[in-house]
Amino acid sequence: MMMIILAWKNIWRNRKRSLIIFGATAIGLSAGLFTVGMMTGMYDSMISSGINREVGDLQIHTRAYVRDRLITQSLSAPDSLLRTIQSQAGVRSAAAHTMIEGMASSATTASGIMIFGIDPIDEKEISSVAASVVEGTYFDRPNGILIGKKLADKLKLKLRSRIVLSFAGSDGNIVYGGFRVAGIFRTESTQFDGINVFVHRDELSELIGAIAPIHQIVIRTRSSSLVDSVQAALRTTIDSSVIVETWKEIAPELKLTADSSDIVNAVFLGIILFALLFGLTNTLLMSVLDRTRDFGVLLAIGMYRRRLFSMIVLESLLLSFSGGIVGVVFGWIVTGYFNVQGIDLSAVSTGLSAYGIPTMLYPIVKPSTYVVLAVMMTATSIIAALYPAIRAVRLKPVQAIRSIT
Repeated sequence: MMMIILAWKNIWRNRKRSLIIFGATAIGLSAGLFTVGMMTGMYDSMISSGINREVGDLQIHTRAYVRDRLITQSLSAPDSLLRTIQSQAGVRSAAAHTMIEGMASSATTASGIMIFGIDPIDEKEISSVAASVVEGTYFDRPNGILIGKKLADKLKLKLRSRIVLSFAGSDGNIVYGGFRVAGIFRTESTQFDGINVFVHRDELSELIGAIAPIHQIVIRTRSSSLVDSVQAALRTTIDSSVIVETWKEIAPELKLTADSSDIVNAVFLGIILFALLFGLTNTLLMSVLDRTRDFGVLLAIGMYRRRLFSMIVLESLLLSFSGGIVGVVFGWIVTGYFNVQGIDLSAVSTGLSAYGIPTMLYPIVKPSTYVVLAVMMTATSIIAALYPAIRAVRLKPVQAIRSIT
């Protein structure tokens, strides 16, 4: 305890110098934590929007469809499979999709698309498409089609415009069908909005002349923590010819984002602390030079050099952590405020939508980040104290006492 008191008093022997490094540490860490919170919020938004928009928590396909993506490679007995899925305790909702690659044509141009045959009621429970409708309505009239804003602009379509879909049927013949634009949606991803259209599966069945094949079942779990357990349960329940994949397997880019966020944040905080390292080292070195005679007296009266070394290291820890705690508290308050209020990035929505990032950002700092920060601050403080401490313990008492400071 005596060493702590002595180290604390030594820090404030030169108040101006200590306050500068104190303020730099506080400001640097508060800004760093807020930036880390923004990056984490952005990563989480990308992942959650991808899951809510199209991927879901889990998906089920036939092995053949995963390999070839042909219209004939559909799930057998999809109704029975859906009942089995919905009977699982961890499953919140599930929806079946007919997925066909085709062309969409307007009066002016055409574009390649992916046609989704859906049950509109079930679809509301597993995706955010219904909530993303910005013009028109969500399947309120027969022969309606839902298209993305980007595709509508590309094909020069508006509400009630006629659009013709064409695709290869199960027998290889080209199937044509005319629809009216019932609604236009705009999600966080312009890529998704540019290639996907949604039609009622019953109307797609009428077009094909048979019951529309089911190629995919998307599953939403009651909690993100249940994804792996639901996958394991379904794998033991359903036929082995069917593949049950989690969002991490379906969208490896989202998994990479989730896995790399902690590493990126640690590197960013490391850069900030590395910059603070030089200021802390300089402050401690100047403090040691100012107290050369004091150290000489302490060594002359028998103070162990290891205790002198420990005292300087303790001064470094106290100085960095006193500023660090203030910075962390301030950063936590600011991040918490914007986590509730959000940050509107609509001014740069065009650039963000190319990467599927929502325009409202909610910063968040994970508890693990504070643990990593504490460890890194401790390491930084010790490293910063090494050279000044080594210089102090190498002093010769007689020469140090005679020195002029």
